[in-house]
Amino acid sequence: MSAKTLISLGMAMCLITAAALARTPAPKDARAYIISPADGEIVTNPVTIKFGLQGMGVAPAGVDRTDTGHHHLLIDVEQRPAMDKAIPSNAKHKHFGGGQTETSIELPPGTHTLQLILGDKDHIPHQPPVMSETISITVK
Repeated sequence: MSAKTLISLGMAMCLITAAALARTPAPKDARAYIISPADGEIVTNPVTIKFGLQGMGVAPAGVDRTDTGHHHLLIDVEQRPAMDKAIPSNAKHKHFGGGQTETSIELPPGTHTLQLILGDKDHIPHQPPVMSETISITVK
């Protein structure tokens, strides 16, 4: 392979890598928040959590529309997920790719933390990330 071909291939790989890491932009004033329960609230099962979003719209996963995303609920997460990768889907990272704006979940008795983070069509957090404050609730 010629040096020119190798350079061209290297540049192409850099462009592909940069495109793969590009995050969807979010308006600077966008914010996610938990409508209910309130921070510090004592609740019983099932726990109904209502999601709020300001400055953006909700669209299902896979739908590519400007200034939209879908909610992910982080439960008892000690460390935020990577901001340049799809948010994991497991017991601590709940996906609402259908565009849902509330859920009812069962949590064991005790204190729990909840936080919302918006993901783009591919479940990747926006740039800048659109996330709520972390709240704490106690389940009786």
